[in-house]
Amino acid sequence: MGSLYYGGSEPIHIEDRALAHLKVVVATKLRRNERFTLTGKHPEGDSEGRSTVWLQTPNPPRFVFDETETPVLSRRWIEDLAHSASSSGGITLVDEVIDASEDLETADSR
Repeated sequence: MGSLYYGGSEPIHIEDRALAHLKVVVATKLRRNERFTLTGKHPEGDSEGRSTVWLQTPNPPRFVFDETETPVLSRRWIEDLAHSASSSGGITLVDEVIDASEDLETADSR
């Protein structure tokens, strides 16, 4: 379970694989000086509910991963997250949609 630190707030705990995908989208948006929100359900073990954070420059986020290796990223998941980031509701941390053909293509390209 990784963590996203932003401003002085408590860390947001997100599975490493999801956090790696989210990092790509957040970094892209902030590099373009775009402001947006990030909403996600609280992880198991935390209180029920969801939280929303407003992200903008110049407050740089910090991504902390438990895993040492970077996972193979899913282009589709990044596109899904980026699409939600451009909506009026901001990024909603959606589950990854597994596409068997994408996994095969990724494995073949290694």
